[in-house]
Amino acid sequence: MNTYAERIGFLRSLMRSREWDAIILTGSDPHGSEYPAERYKQIRWLTGFTGEAARLVVTEDHAGLWTDTRYFIQAAEQLQGSGVELHKTRVPGQILIPEWLAGHFSDSPEPVLAIDGTCTSKGFADEVTAAFEPTGNSPAIVSAPDFLSLLWTDRPPIPQTPIYTVESGTPRSAKLEMLRDFFRSKECDGILLSSLDEIAWTLNVRASDIEYNPMVISYLLVTEDAASWFVLKEPVEDPDSDLTFARVSEDGVSAEPYESLEDVLSASGGLRLFADSSTLNWQLASVMERSGVTVVSGSSPVGLAKAIKNSTEIEGMRQAHIRDGVAMVRFLCWLEKAVRADRIISEWDASVKLQQLRSLGASYQGESFETISAWGPGAALPHYVTPQGPEAPLLQDHGLYLNDSGGQYLDGTTDITRTVPLGDCTELEKEDYTLVLKGHIDLAMAIFPEGTPGCRLDALARGPLWRRMRNFGHGTGHGVGCFLGVHEGPQDIRQNLNPVPFEPGMIVSDEPGIYREGLHGVRHENLLLCVDLGSNEFGRWLCFEPLTLCPFDTSILVPGILDREETEWLDNYHRKVYDTLSPLLDQETASWLRQKCKKITIFAD
Repeated sequence: MNTYAERIGFLRSLMRSREWDAIILTGSDPHGSEYPAERYKQIRWLTGFTGEAARLVVTEDHAGLWTDTRYFIQAAEQLQGSGVELHKTRVPGQILIPEWLAGHFSDSPEPVLAIDGTCTSKGFADEVTAAFEPTGNSPAIVSAPDFLSLLWTDRPPIPQTPIYTVESGTPRSAKLEMLRDFFRSKECDGILLSSLDEIAWTLNVRASDIEYNPMVISYLLVTEDAASWFVLKEPVEDPDSDLTFARVSEDGVSAEPYESLEDVLSASGGLRLFADSSTLNWQLASVMERSGVTVVSGSSPVGLAKAIKNSTEIEGMRQAHIRDGVAMVRFLCWLEKAVRADRIISEWDASVKLQQLRSLGASYQGESFETISAWGPGAALPHYVTPQGPEAPLLQDHGLYLNDSGGQYLDGTTDITRTVPLGDCTELEKEDYTLVLKGHIDLAMAIFPEGTPGCRLDALARGPLWRRMRNFGHGTGHGVGCFLGVHEGPQDIRQNLNPVPFEPGMIVSDEPGIYREGLHGVRHENLLLCVDLGSNEFGRWLCFEPLTLCPFDTSILVPGILDREETEWLDNYHRKVYDTLSPLLDQETASWLRQKCKKITIFAD
């Protein structure tokens, strides 16, 4: 199977042999992960599309990939020749997979829809079934776990990497008791956790089962008197002495074979178990239903608890961002001087250089996601994949360079984007650059009452762009874990009506942007910590504290766009950056930083 079109063809042959009318792949793993291990990158293997967010439907006469605005340009390029059509989401008039299937099979009384039930959430399968109700049809959903292995003969195994403990500031025992208090309040006998970041947070463990994400592929079943961790992918005679495991028997936690969860659930008839349907896969939900286990669905309590960082986690995030800031300043100083010296540098060279500088920081564990290193037109793709080696475009001595990257440290996770001029810029580049920075600052300066969700703050970052009739398609901000996933909830800042309010201790990104296909892209990103500002007769007030420490290039700001208050914020931020980082830098780099952090006076009257 040398081409993606051939792979789709073989998939259709499998459909005909099984009498399936359609196959649905969600692009995730058995745990609803945003970033799955190599084994579960099924859509990438079938189509060549490398984006993180996609779903695929294949019928006898159609193959379609659904993805959002971040990936439109990328998907159009990568799907060429595969026979797969792009379906756009998060746009007006979108038709999502459930509705599309219902329309496509409107004349078929009982279409058979095949899924890999281990990699499809119960919630999504329910949405598909519900979409058929108005048509009067009743689809038959058939689960065929790992069916793609019949075609993908060199498919990677489920990874099992060394596991270790971390100091989170809250002991594992307290987190387990929190779960028990929660499921008791729901009149349940236990709770099943599927989400990998929630399990890692609960047990204070980390591993490297998934690239960029320090997590362990596993399930956790907590009942009144036991906590069963389904984590063993290979036989281990003595888990407590093997370096692969980290004191798993403490606090009543027992390590069990990963594949044995279905058998345990099959023998649990009569129990009431709480599970989050957004991460509980269809296969396990079906096993419980057949076995007489009552599933109580809802949002896991771990998501919110994990999002509100304790004092240990907050201090760890601050320290991680100081080390990350040192690496970023060294990188940007090197980049500017190298370009001015006419050195030949590719986008990939720049990405590698930054990773090397980050690796010098204490407790560095690797990147928190694949670095986006893009000059000019490449930066117009919000999730640009930087070509490696000789395929990588060279940086030019003009225009804008965008770097979106982050690091994993034992005490924190970072995510930063800086767009910098590499020489002369057009007036449009300068204006876009300044407007995006204005939006970034307006959100960072936000003061808002307790109970405010991110959807009510989103317009602060978009306002300066909207006034010039410009916009961006992705969200403005996402939560970030503490030495966990670079994307987490439940809080975010985007136009979707997410009702979760901000609380002190939550961390969120601030990353507005502008993207012009074929020309340039601009994005400015810091991580912000939500903090308590105090109370008065109008209630309790919250605001944001920047965690990210790295200067914004002010050399191409358009005079008159930033107002006095925005300029003062930028000056104060730069003063903090310089005072914090300069003692940790060599004299030459500190001198460069002083110039980048100098006071500006180009605000509007």
